[in-house]
Amino acid sequence: MGWATLDDMALEGKRVLIRVDINVPVQDGEVTDASRIARTTPTIRDVLEAGGRPILLAHFDRPKGRRVPEMSLEQLARPMQDALGVPVRFCAACVGPAAEAAADALPAGEVLLLENTRFYPGEEANDADFAAALARLGDIYCNDAFSAAHRAHASTAGIASHLPSCAGRLMAAELSALSRALTEPERPLMAVVGGAKVSTKLELLANLVERVDILVIGGGMANTFLAARGLEIGRSLAEHDMADTAREITEKAAKAGCEVLLPVDVVVARDLAAGAPHETVPAGACPEDAMILDAGAESVRRIRDALERARTLLWNGPLGAFEYPPFDAATAAAAAKAAELSRSGRLVSVAGGGDTVAALNRADAAKDFTYISTAGGAFLEWMEGKDLPGVAALKR
Repeated sequence: MGWATLDDMALEGKRVLIRVDINVPVQDGEVTDASRIARTTPTIRDVLEAGGRPILLAHFDRPKGRRVPEMSLEQLARPMQDALGVPVRFCAACVGPAAEAAADALPAGEVLLLENTRFYPGEEANDADFAAALARLGDIYCNDAFSAAHRAHASTAGIASHLPSCAGRLMAAELSALSRALTEPERPLMAVVGGAKVSTKLELLANLVERVDILVIGGGMANTFLAARGLEIGRSLAEHDMADTAREITEKAAKAGCEVLLPVDVVVARDLAAGAPHETVPAGACPEDAMILDAGAESVRRIRDALERARTLLWNGPLGAFEYPPFDAATAAAAAKAAELSRSGRLVSVAGGGDTVAALNRADAAKDFTYISTAGGAFLEWMEGKDLPGVAALKR
């Protein structure tokens, strides 16, 4: 792998600084989705069972180097305690005398949660002195926050140069799954890329067409590619100024031998609303006053056929406006097929990104995918072929 894991570290009696991502949604003081908290628990429990003393580093929201009371991690101490089933102490600092005293006083069998690292300007600046101050709190550094690994921050990268470092259970699982899917995949390798804008996924598409065998382009991005081919898309969301780029990506795919699947039929409507009147027309026959909101049945059939041929799948982004039924039909049908093949062991399927996970959960397919990444930006940057600072720091 190129990096150590918890199994490579002698943890008994050691203060283990664990970088976690518990940046969860909170409404009226209550956590509305605790899935990120739940996925931190295996690492923390393993450290406790090995006799280590877990000290948690984390960020919450974007305070931009200022102390913002409503962004304090104190509100997550109780949810963390409920998830772990052991006492979780909170310290209103993450560096300095108070934090050092709290770390030193942490009894065996308990967990210490430190204050939001982003309350300090040195965090996002990856300041060397701030990283050193964090390191003084522990004996071992464990990064379990793959979803923050694309940030070169003090708690994700800088600190690793001061302490013996390793990957936590979630980090190791993410890296293993992603390597299996893109670095050393069983072929044919297929990618599904959706979402609104080509401009936000240019590097992703440019990387994928040279690495995958089949590329499905859906969502608003597909409209830009259809328009670039001179097809009528009506009032559909599209980036017409990206037409040349779309053509360049298509040409690059052809040279690389990558099969690109765009919609051949589309579901159109005059209003973006749940239950809006709609119809299916051939791609390029969208009425002037209508919008393309989903892929049609023939397009879905082609995607399902491609999935039958594939042995590895990467998925990022929905195929249509899935938040507004019935324009979730293409995403649900393709996801159901991927889930079926994954259950039978015929497909290794890895998905990531907030909208992607929401769409797959809505289709009741996520539970059958081989791996669902907790990451958004880090997942995208990894798919783009970038070296993630948090991972690179562990390798060093």
